[in-house]
Amino acid sequence: MSPADPSSHLRRKMALKKSVIKLIGIAAVLLLAGLLLISWLATRQAPVSTPTVDQLFNLDETRTKAEAGDPQAQKNLGTMYARGQGVAQSYAEAAKWHREAADKGHAGAQVALAELYEAGRGVAHDDSQAAQWYRRAAEQGNAVGEYNLALLYVLGKGVPQDNAKALEWYRKSADQGLAVAQYNLGIRHYRSQAVAQDLVEAYKWLSLAAAQAMPDAVQARDEIKGMMTHAQISEGRRRASAFVTIKPAQNTP
Repeated sequence: MSPADPSSHLRRKMALKKSVIKLIGIAAVLLLAGLLLISWLATRQAPVSTPTVDQLFNLDETRTKAEAGDPQAQKNLGTMYARGQGVAQSYAEAAKWHREAADKGHAGAQVALAELYEAGRGVAHDDSQAAQWYRRAAEQGNAVGEYNLALLYVLGKGVPQDNAKALEWYRKSADQGLAVAQYNLGIRHYRSQAVAQDLVEAYKWLSLAAAQAMPDAVQARDEIKGMMTHAQISEGRRRASAFVTIKPAQNTP
């Protein structure tokens, strides 16, 4: 028997080592592929549908309560008619039921009725009536009513044009956490509209709106940030962090 060739033995060892490394590499690739597949499957959830009004409310039960004078049921029924969900779409019927609830003081119905007057749907277009119903809702602390009334003051629709009044209602709505009101209030502090320019206060309100995923607020806040000192930015952040929403005791849906 001839003595073993050292170089041949070395080559075998190197070949074996390469095979082991190759197997480890394949296993790592397979493991990574498995993890990616699991991650992909985890995101492949069935789409979540938003419940429609007719799914949220039983039509017969809602109608029975509405006809018995229940303001919340009347508001719900009006919404179903406005959207044509569960019933044939009819703005006239929507206006009828929203008015029933609005006359009883339901703030949400007052806003809905005002929107119909503003759009001229189911009722004749009437900005003055829209302003009156938005005001009644706003005076109950309804944040959407406050915001929409502010818009009418900005545009001079149904009320005399008045930026100071608009600022007042924007602030009330923003204090309740309505993002679009916070954005508009921030812009007014930035552009000196009915209020002296205050970049810190503008930064505060725009930051609060941005935190609610308003792209315009993010852009405006970052634009203002470039005009501020570090101290001003810090103060703006402190005010935003200290903000607590104010919910009026009489606020209704």
